[in-house]
Amino acid sequence: MYLLPNSAFAQQDTTIVEVKKQKKEKPDYSSLPKNPRKASLLSAALPGAGQVYNGKAWKVPILYAGFMADIYFINFNNRRYQVFREALFAFDEGEPNGFPTLNRDALVRNVDYWRRNRDLTILLLGVIYALNIIDANVDAHLSGFDITDELSLSIEPSIDNFTAQNQQMGISFKLNFK
Repeated sequence: MYLLPNSAFAQQDTTIVEVKKQKKEKPDYSSLPKNPRKASLLSAALPGAGQVYNGKAWKVPILYAGFMADIYFINFNNRRYQVFREALFAFDEGEPNGFPTLNRDALVRNVDYWRRNRDLTILLLGVIYALNIIDANVDAHLSGFDITDELSLSIEPSIDNFTAQNQQMGISFKLNFK
């Protein structure tokens, strides 16, 4: 019994291997066609959201610039309409107005002019909103379209010889399918 130790200490034979985590590559969904209904609904809910969904975020500042310019002109036309409307009311009551050189007919024409311009700019705001939705829908429909370099259009000058003495110059459009 003296030959056997009471306790034996031994080190374990292990090797630590570092396993590098491989990043999963995210699939590229940009080539998949977009859903036109979703693009339209997004643009209807928030103008420009359909363009961002379609990957055309560069259109959003143009869209909002159109909205802001139209809102500015709505306010401008409405202010002018209100000024001439108040002047017409003052003229009808015999009070002095801001336009002493204008008669009643001129004031009525100005009121009608500025009201028509205000109403047209309000209508234009609706047109811009509708074009926003239409653009998102059409862009989503065309997102699955294959646009490659295999299709090319070249524009070249051409000379046509109908007879020896009659030559005509023109432009030729050549559509190449590779």
